[in-house]
Amino acid sequence: MADDTADDLQNRWFRGALEACVLGTLRAGPAYGYEIAGRIEAAGFVRPKGGTLYPILARLEGERLVEPKWMDGDGGPSRKYYGLTPAGAATAEETAQHWNRFANNVSALLGNTVRSRS
Repeated sequence: MADDTADDLQNRWFRGALEACVLGTLRAGPAYGYEIAGRIEAAGFVRPKGGTLYPILARLEGERLVEPKWMDGDGGPSRKYYGLTPAGAATAEETAQHWNRFANNVSALLGNTVRSRS
């Protein structure tokens, strides 16, 4: 498969999984938007743009899965940190379990196996 095709496939899959990635990223602790994007990029994905990331964070906030808190920046302006609420932590755990089943099912159809971490 050509690299361009593989990148296109991964980007399409990533768009569908971005909300799960945001929840998973916040399991490591509260973070502000740019930091969340950096954590996602460090995991090997394309850095999500603000126009994609912030609507997801707003939706998660509206669903009371994340709670924002303004905190002073290190010598700079205040930043809006997002942390998981107890409901958000439970949703992140549940999402991880559902994702593992989904990934295993897709892998089985493709003739591969993936070991589940849960």
